Amino acid sequence: MPERILVQGNESVGWGAISAGCRHFFGYPITPQNEITEFFARELPEIGGVFVQSESEAASAAMLYGAAAAGVRAITSTSGAGWGLMQEGMSQLANAELPCVIVNMQRGGPGQGTTRHAQMDYLSTTRGGGQGGYKTIVLAPASVQECHDLVQLAFHLADKYRNPMVVLGDGILGQMAELLERSTIEFDPLPEKDWTIRSMGERDSETHNFISCGQGGVIPVPPYTSYGAFLQRLEEKYWAISADEVRYETYHSEDARLLLVAYGSTARVCQEAVDMARAEGLRAGLLRPISLWPFPTDVIRQKAASGTEFLVVEDSLGQLVDDVRYAVEGKSQVHFLGILARHLPTDGGMILPDRVLEEIKKVS
Repeated sequence: MPERILVQGNESVGWGAISAGCRHFFGYPITPQNEITEFFARELPEIGGVFVQSESEAASAAMLYGAAAAGVRAITSTSGAGWGLMQEGMSQLANAELPCVIVNMQRGGPGQGTTRHAQMDYLSTTRGGGQGGYKTIVLAPASVQECHDLVQLAFHLADKYRNPMVVLGDGILGQMAELLERSTIEFDPLPEKDWTIRSMGERDSETHNFISCGQGGVIPVPPYTSYGAFLQRLEEKYWAISADEVRYETYHSEDARLLLVAYGSTARVCQEAVDMARAEGLRAGLLRPISLWPFPTDVIRQKAASGTEFLVVEDSLGQLVDDVRYAVEGKSQVHFLGILARHLPTDGGMILPDRVLEEIKKVS
């Protein structure tokens, strides 16, 4: 039977990475994800792994580049301003098609921001925060168990598509504690990493593996013969991801007249609010995107066409709501409840279920 332990979401990230066979972590401390760094510093040396506290978040991304190029599974974690510092490295990782995992436990911003929880990095993760129009799959856990499970899925998908992966949490999710069932998830077999850098002693005369972010900014990495061929490969990859890797969960959505859309810890709040609304006879439901990119556009579009209205709840001034409006295509009403529902600046607490219920009644 799987081992059951009581842990925080941040520590669950670490157990998930170890279950996925990851033995390399490079990171720099920043609240509210410091427990992830602490976990790897404690656990990796015990199992023959490598922990490096980097000098900055930019350095963390560069170290990921080197480890991924060598073919090992590697991970880093950050939050807020640290995520911003990683963006050049993220673009280079995508350009070199290097599989790795980046965990972002969001906090308030912009700029240095605050150590309070928030969901303010949605756009920079789902749109590619660095230069060049690249894309990364973004998975959004909503429980301690999902922090563990989705990190394992992230490593699998990173290797499957040769692409960096983002696991997007938030300060509440990272700090809250729940029971975790530790286990290794079995996935479909992956192709051999025959593209990785090898030492001179491992090479034969036919091996010329070379990984680069380009020479002079214009020459693509072999085996691409032209920049156009490289972009064609990226387009085909992104279309394949969009077709096959959409993930979401629904709750009381079948007869819902008002469908709440939320992710992460906010989705947990919304599920309780849906129960409260149903108890009062209001036909509310919930759609929780698990993959933020690719986004579950089609299911929202179908619900809008059937007359369902939407209430987007997110701990920001509004980012996820833009994707919902795009999916709806003006065919239904999209309402929004955001970070100001906390009654800032005097109250820095959570968006709570009774506040969501109040909004459900207002827009129903």
